[in-house]
Amino acid sequence: MSADKRASVHWEGAGKTGKGSISTETGALKDAPYGFASRFGDDARGTNPEEILGAAHAGCLTMAFAFALEAEGLTATSIDTKASVRLAQDGPGFKIGRIQLELEATVPGLDEAKFQQIAAGAKAGCPLSKALASVPEITLTARLRN
Repeated sequence: MSADKRASVHWEGAGKTGKGSISTETGALKDAPYGFASRFGDDARGTNPEEILGAAHAGCLTMAFAFALEAEGLTATSIDTKASVRLAQDGPGFKIGRIQLELEATVPGLDEAKFQQIAAGAKAGCPLSKALASVPEITLTARLRN
């Protein structure tokens, strides 16, 4: 099975003063504004590539974890995942220097050791984790809720 997913960006102007918009084929993002201030500053009215990447990575990990649980005959009551993506100076440019993932789940019948094993495997097997292998640090903190 394979699927192509599409997104598009429109930009007008220079790097620091220009403005852009990001859209996805599903319409989940439709002309979402972004620019220098929403990426490097404190403008919370727009989005940025790192925020979108974090959401994508959290979503991928969550689904990979749910499938891994299913393979063990288990089902989570709930899974909540957060991602923090650090954009860092890299010479004259920038790089993604760290991604911190936090997964919390309620899974009846699962002990802590097996939970940690499944979570680590889901992180390693998630397609976005694989695609982001060049990021120097990707961490996962997994917490089993009662």
